[in-house]
Amino acid sequence: MFKLKNKAAYITAGLIFLQHTLSFAAPVELSLQDSITYALKNNPSIHIAGEDKKRSEFSVDETKAGKKPTVSLGSSYDYQGSSDKDKDSFNNSLRMNWQLYSGGKTEARIEQAQIGVRSADLQVEKTRQQLILDATTNYYSVLEAKNMQAVNEESVANLKAHLDIVQAKYQEGVAAKAEVLRSEVEVANAEQNLIKAQNQYELAVADLLTTMNMDAGTEVQLQGELNYQADTRSLQEAMAFARQNRPEAVQAQLSIDSAEKDIKIAESNKRPSVSLSASTGWDDRLLPDNDANWSVGASASWNIFDAGVTKSQINQAESSFNKARLEAEQTANTIEQEVRQSYLNMKEAEKRLQTTEVTVNKANEDLYIAQETYKAGAATNLDVFDAQLALTQAKTNHVQALYDYNVNKAKLDKAMGAGADTL
Repeated sequence: MFKLKNKAAYITAGLIFLQHTLSFAAPVELSLQDSITYALKNNPSIHIAGEDKKRSEFSVDETKAGKKPTVSLGSSYDYQGSSDKDKDSFNNSLRMNWQLYSGGKTEARIEQAQIGVRSADLQVEKTRQQLILDATTNYYSVLEAKNMQAVNEESVANLKAHLDIVQAKYQEGVAAKAEVLRSEVEVANAEQNLIKAQNQYELAVADLLTTMNMDAGTEVQLQGELNYQADTRSLQEAMAFARQNRPEAVQAQLSIDSAEKDIKIAESNKRPSVSLSASTGWDDRLLPDNDANWSVGASASWNIFDAGVTKSQINQAESSFNKARLEAEQTANTIEQEVRQSYLNMKEAEKRLQTTEVTVNKANEDLYIAQETYKAGAATNLDVFDAQLALTQAKTNHVQALYDYNVNKAKLDKAMGAGADTL
């Protein structure tokens, strides 16, 4: 009885282990939104952008410190040796300095640092939108590869079925050996194309996993399909939206604002600066006492002549300001070109969809007729191969048009600066 119980326990444990193993090996089911969510959560680029934003926020704290007083404590030890008597002494000092007016330099630097925070925040959004596009494109690439694999599998199945018919005819003596050999060659070529399609599927999955920062060995199962959903946006609407929402456009304007602050920083050297200071010092004691010497004072300095250094700095800052304005104009043109290109490519793919769907139906009918007439002896082997090739090409064109439409629609979202909620 004890042995039976032991055996039952081992079987139960084995079944539990097998169940857990199977559950771990189960493919990860992914929708398009799941893929985007994983990418936004796990991809290192979004975290890098987040760290850059944190650094820019710390930079604001650093520049704000320029409006606050600073305190420093100093201490020194001195030793003098002689034949009569050795002597040592301790010297201590405490100093405070507070710049009350810097000619506007400190204020301009604070404002510039705050602009940097806004720009870094936009960089996070820019990275986010790029990840959305990458995840979407890779997701559709997997679906495209999956569909192409199915097209090639169907081609192999059709050609193998035709080979069976040719071999049967050859056995009956109504088909030549050359027809059998040619049919075998066509099957082999179709199988080669299928192997390539299977490899393309594996590569597409690997790209998607990389974007989501998931283990390369993860098996995935996509829930969606390549389909067509009409996009009603006009080109003018897309352009207008991009001008207001594209992160690069807003960043370009912030670069102009930052360059303007550089001019103010350079101009501050033409103005006086005022500081308040206080200090004390004491000897041979750890802390100051009532006998310590204290001093408090205010100082002002004004650089009346610096041999043209300030003027040169102002000229440089103004040149940078003009450059920032020109770069903003260039950025606006680039954004408009990206919007236009994505929009027109999407519309072109949409038109191809309308024709390829009809072509697939006609190619299916043509293959059926070729197969039936060959069985009846009224068509040649070549007629069937031509019809199969035409069907494979028609289905390939249809899958490609679906992929191009959906990817260019996603590219249009990115070019407009649209977020995930608009997908």
